[in-house]
Amino acid sequence: MPAFFYGDVPLESAGIRLFFLGLFFGSLLFFSPEAGASTDAMHIRAWKKYRGTQLYALNESGAYCYVTGFMTIDADGAPDAYHPRDEGLDMLKHSGYPDKMWWKTVLVTDPADRQRPFVMPEGPYAGYYLSMTALKNMKKAKTDPLRYVDASKVPYIVFPVTFARKRDVGALGDFGVAVNLDTGMKSGFVVADIGPERHKLGEVSIALAELLGGKNVSPRTGPEKPLGRILYIVFPLSRHLYPWPQERGSIQSIADSLLSSAGGVERLMSPGIVK
Repeated sequence: MPAFFYGDVPLESAGIRLFFLGLFFGSLLFFSPEAGASTDAMHIRAWKKYRGTQLYALNESGAYCYVTGFMTIDADGAPDAYHPRDEGLDMLKHSGYPDKMWWKTVLVTDPADRQRPFVMPEGPYAGYYLSMTALKNMKKAKTDPLRYVDASKVPYIVFPVTFARKRDVGALGDFGVAVNLDTGMKSGFVVADIGPERHKLGEVSIALAELLGGKNVSPRTGPEKPLGRILYIVFPLSRHLYPWPQERGSIQSIADSLLSSAGGVERLMSPGIVK
């Protein structure tokens, strides 16, 4: 899917990082039972709506959650996502090439001819176009697959561009937790891509769909069957505490830590949110 650029400058100062750490976890502590907060203060409150999906703020901490059964699959960042002969994980038309002007937001351009996509010249994915995600490892070259977030290996979610512009919803590099409410399967994730403005919430990477129980997950067809209701919990500002890049195992550890600090999934199981 289209990957519009939407990022921010990493915070290099240790003092600034400590400030955000104190701000983030201090707010969680202030509204926690251990801090003596009232029952009313601990309630989850209706916050925003986006294209029919209700978002709920968690205890004034800055974190929020939503539930949706809608799901589409993103392959962007996977080195075998798109192929000139349309043999990739995803259909070439979903990259926009060659008919749509926005293909350059999905495929890396050839440094020698910026009117054509870059074709990987060697390695196991030689002959494939190189697709990108909006979240990048800026230390890697533009033609290095390791610069981008591999949808087939890394659990991530996609923000529609109009959602990403909203205040306080977070940004690229923020972390979260997704829970399949029908099976209990859970996974951490990172916000790694920006999608079309008319999309609903619920676009996820191949890896995240698999970790939530999806079988034969494909951007061409979706999972083998609908996965049911998925609870997404997003922790804005967490990108400052844990700057990208992170290993896949670290994503889960970070997500578990953030979720624990917010009181765990059990605190979200209230009428009106999870039915």
